[in-house]
Amino acid sequence: MRILFAGTPEFAVPSLRALAAAGHDIVGVITREDAPLGRKRVLTPSPVAQAAEELGLETLKANRLGEDATAWAEARGAELGVIVAYGGLLREPLLSLPNHGWINLHFSDLPRWRGAAPVQRALMAGEQDLGVTVFRLVEALDAGDVLTRDTTSFAPGTSAGVALTQLSSTGTEALMRAVDLLAADPSAGEPQVGEDTYAHKLSREDGRIEPHTVSAAAALAHWAGVTPEPGAYALLGEQAVKLTELKPFAGDVPADLAAGEARLVGKTALLGFAEGALELSRVQPAGKPAMDGNAWLRGRGGKAELA
Repeated sequence: MRILFAGTPEFAVPSLRALAAAGHDIVGVITREDAPLGRKRVLTPSPVAQAAEELGLETLKANRLGEDATAWAEARGAELGVIVAYGGLLREPLLSLPNHGWINLHFSDLPRWRGAAPVQRALMAGEQDLGVTVFRLVEALDAGDVLTRDTTSFAPGTSAGVALTQLSSTGTEALMRAVDLLAADPSAGEPQVGEDTYAHKLSREDGRIEPHTVSAAAALAHWAGVTPEPGAYALLGEQAVKLTELKPFAGDVPADLAAGEARLVGKTALLGFAEGALELSRVQPAGKPAMDGNAWLRGRGGKAELA
């Protein structure tokens, strides 16, 4: 099938590679423009752009899909459009250009968690069974008919970065089944059923964890959802301390460990919450490199108060 692909981040790359490996004719790739990365802010092609170059595929880099992008896409003569986390909206007339329309791999069990950050918001809500859905793209947000779906279970404390990496594999398999389904039956698809929820894009403020107000289980879920981006943190006075890695603690929590208190218990750095405690494995204090939590606390006399 002649396919026009749109995607940007690393977890969209497996889908692009799988479509090419299956023998589909990838007539073009749309991805976001090069972005500044790293401390030196070097302009860097997106992971999808890099993969497309390796595969020898014609690529359009655009942050907005206006008239020029539509004309470029129309000239490709695609039968099907496939989008995986491109990072922008597709509207008419681009939406109707391919003969079979567009399909979208979305990282949630639609209609739950429509929107920009489905895996992150699901993890923050304490969900551990995360879905992928391949559906027909329509103008309404993530609302089209479903072609295929799948679900993967994750252990508590699995970060969004790790979950997305695994779901990119599960999602690629669902996407390939959807393409085969459309090739056999161009009218395939079932309406979404159930209550919809919305996954708002994350901001830096979403990364804040307030130990005095949440349980250890809720804090671990929150940490998982905001890791690696935008990153979890708590306040030490007026400065942010990045909570690079939190882990469940299986030992006995000292009865006098207060919420917000970080303390060395033996060789383990513990952080107390409104209920329970977590191991403070890695932290990054303001203006310093990341370090083990126990090393950080030893440098502070074995104790710190986080809010």
